[in-house]
Amino acid sequence: MTNVWCVRADFGTYTKHFVEGGYVAIGWLPNTDLSSVQSRDELYPIYKAEHPDDTSNIVIGQQVGQIARFLLEIRAGDYVITPAADTEWLHYGQIAPEPSYYYASGDDGCPYRHRRRVIWAKERLKRGEFSVPFQNTIRSSLTVFAVSQRDEFLAVIGRSDLVPQSAASPYDPYRVVLEQLLELDDKEFEILVGHLLTALGFEGSEVIGKTGDGGVDATGELNVANLAKVKVFVQAKRYKLGTKVSANTVRQLRQAIPFGGQGAFITTADFQSAAADVALETGFPRIGLVNGRQLVDLLVEHWGDIPPEFRDRLGLKPGLVLA
Repeated sequence: MTNVWCVRADFGTYTKHFVEGGYVAIGWLPNTDLSSVQSRDELYPIYKAEHPDDTSNIVIGQQVGQIARFLLEIRAGDYVITPAADTEWLHYGQIAPEPSYYYASGDDGCPYRHRRRVIWAKERLKRGEFSVPFQNTIRSSLTVFAVSQRDEFLAVIGRSDLVPQSAASPYDPYRVVLEQLLELDDKEFEILVGHLLTALGFEGSEVIGKTGDGGVDATGELNVANLAKVKVFVQAKRYKLGTKVSANTVRQLRQAIPFGGQGAFITTADFQSAAADVALETGFPRIGLVNGRQLVDLLVEHWGDIPPEFRDRLGLKPGLVLA
């Protein structure tokens, strides 16, 4: 089976080195060539010798586990993802045929000496193209980890041929939920989005839009542990399934965002690729785009925080299946 992994480049610091050099790399055990290591158990004494100050078995186990994944579990043909310094983008490629591991001198500007050769794709992927669970996975604090949403990733890059046929199902739970959401009127949908903002941790969430106004429908402020505050201005629109929101529609929302704020466009439909470019255009407020499938993901995650009258109105039960 072709697996999917993420290998971080120190928060994007060395992503350019990875891509231009044709590799992914890790920096643990910089003084030891690991090309002869055949098992995880062999890594423990090497790690303890190079890191004598690490006395916690939990820490040692986690670090050795990541080294073992990089060295022994990632295999030729597997896909690997590396987030860019601009976290909106993901680079991806395939691990080169064996032997793909090599011990580098580290004189190319990247100090990480343990490397696996990668054949990188020419195009990058927008993080926002993926489901909420996928995006949550990519936020892991680990340096080397498996991506559990393998089938989703393979579908996005056009390799559905690698997805087992048994994984395919004619039943589309996303469509079922979206069809129920389309039963709401415009104002009900805006109020539901306001409740979702509160469930996501936004304070003072308020629905302010008027039907057909084409502007901001809801606002909220996210206070991240007193470290930062983000004021978000949201447009919430019900569109028929299969519809794609245009760049001009997203641009209109941008004009309604005051200085220092950020935007979000939440819809039951999807977005044109040009709309995604407008949402991230340099020099303007960032606009987060949440399409129908991502909206369903968020509702699944926070369904218990949605008021019961809306849960009843939608006729759905936990797991967002029809009651």
